[in-house]
Amino acid sequence: MLDTLSNRPDLPAEIARRRTFAIISHPDAGKTTLTEKFLLYGGAIQMAGQVRAKGEARRTRSDFMQMEKDRGISVSASAMSFDFGRFRFNLVDTPGHSDFSEDTYRTLTAVDAAVMVIDGAKGVESQTQKLFEVCRLRDLPILTFCNKMDREARDTFEIIDEIQQNLAIDVTPASWPIGMGRDFVGCYDMLNNRLELMDRADRNKVAESIKIDGLDDPKLVQHVPANLIAKLREEIEMARELLPALDPQSVLEGHMTPIWFGSAINSFGVKELMDGIGTYGPEPQVQKATPRAIAPEETAVTGFVFKVQANMDPKHRDRVAFVRLASGHFKRGMKLTHVRSKKPITVSAPVLFLAADRELAEEAWAGDIIGIPNHGQLRIGDTLTEGEALRVTGIPSFAPELLQQARAGDPMKAKHLEKALMQFAEEGAAKVFKPAFGSGFIVGVVGALQFEVLASRIELEYGLPVRFEGSQFTSARWVSGDKLAVEKFTAANKQHIAHDNDGDIVYLTRLQWDIDRVARDYPDVTLTATKEMMV
Repeated sequence: MLDTLSNRPDLPAEIARRRTFAIISHPDAGKTTLTEKFLLYGGAIQMAGQVRAKGEARRTRSDFMQMEKDRGISVSASAMSFDFGRFRFNLVDTPGHSDFSEDTYRTLTAVDAAVMVIDGAKGVESQTQKLFEVCRLRDLPILTFCNKMDREARDTFEIIDEIQQNLAIDVTPASWPIGMGRDFVGCYDMLNNRLELMDRADRNKVAESIKIDGLDDPKLVQHVPANLIAKLREEIEMARELLPALDPQSVLEGHMTPIWFGSAINSFGVKELMDGIGTYGPEPQVQKATPRAIAPEETAVTGFVFKVQANMDPKHRDRVAFVRLASGHFKRGMKLTHVRSKKPITVSAPVLFLAADRELAEEAWAGDIIGIPNHGQLRIGDTLTEGEALRVTGIPSFAPELLQQARAGDPMKAKHLEKALMQFAEEGAAKVFKPAFGSGFIVGVVGALQFEVLASRIELEYGLPVRFEGSQFTSARWVSGDKLAVEKFTAANKQHIAHDNDGDIVYLTRLQWDIDRVARDYPDVTLTATKEMMV
């Protein structure tokens, strides 16, 4: 991590107790259930609602969009803050569905660590691998939770081996499962020499923890069936010989991941994982920026927008910018400079999130995530400071992989549709391109499910029926290069040219041949598939 700046002072106590992390996983590995249990243990909710619970009262607390509730998937990233022991956890829940991976990539720029959830039966799946690679690019420390051990799971060594091979990271067991599926009784806590027993009767009950003196302790026989004790002793002896011991520094550098086993739906193994995040997770880290990096202990407040969510409250046409504080001690009512526009903004109603509930944030520290309600001034990638012209870097925008034309169901409402699409473009939910030729808009997304979400949100939030129709174009590239070369290029390729919602020039392509032709005929023009969201 960047925290290798020499002779850095100790962080102020309030900042040092912050742990800001995201949960990453393949869909259905149990991420939303784990989030629920975190909130339950943090005392933030009284009762965890299962993902497919009946009745509005027990819907999951972190999924607030209508479509998320209908389908039982998370498609927007929500941020939640709560205390756990002496720590302050800032948990950013990311969309698990691969069609929303861009939102997840951006979210990972705002956290200091990631909790990777894998399914005990399925092991490392494709989406987990993709997200892990993003964490690797950012050197994020990773803690792993192997979920669903109360169902038939794979052999423990096999799971560990698959993580080591597929993700090229050292794995060290923090706990070891005793039995699996119907025979799963709990785990042996290898870090604290404790026996953790699962209660199948009450899913919201904290596991019973029994302090034992090694694996020869007679207490073991009272709680664990004899056939499982022999297997446990043998496996732990092998694990201690074959697998590396926990090295906290190596975890912080992103080279090693400790793994806990459990069952989130039964509240089992969750508390141990949370203790692990507090003990082995990183404090708020230095943030990359230009012209200099930002250290969390600096007294001046800086923060950056990594997500914008429109219409969180459909009764008020609000937009909330999610801001990760990079340094300082923020107080409500502060004046901050919006670096892109060079204008001051008074932050009079910042909010802290607790799932779909919000409360006014009187103060916040580096590492915290606050919501700033605004009417479109704040965009993804914006930096807020106490006056210094710093710009946080590294927040990506990806070229869409699917393009369709948007048409209003009612032609008289085309203007309203433009407003709705621009709002979603600023939120980062889609790319909206205005072609140089012809009317209408071309909407670009990473995955097909996003078109469904957009159509349903435009209808729900704006009362506008909308159709998405096929487009002759299949992908888009941002155009850069010498001004004269770009002008000559756009004049000669007008039917392919569009502008995105920031006004940047985009080249719409039908085939890979189009991209190759530009490289051959216009060597001074560069086409890129990603754009740094820095304005």
